[in-house]
Amino acid sequence: MVAPESTPDVSALSYEQARDELIRVVNELEQGSATLEDSLALWERGEALAARCEEWLKGAKERLDAARAAAE
Repeated sequence: MVAPESTPDVSALSYEQARDELIRVVNELEQGSATLEDSLALWERGEALAARCEEWLKGAKERLDAARAAAE
């Protein structure tokens, strides 16, 4: 597992960066080889990454809705 000090702040990640790291975290958790402590840290990081992806998707939807409304 990567040390938390070396991982970028979730709020600074692009959608693609957060998505790719989330995929890596899920794969690592699915392997089941991490210690309990590492698994909990991975889970927490995964939750933060999923929330960041959701923020990006919500923002994109709002921009699309605004553009559609302006076009009407």
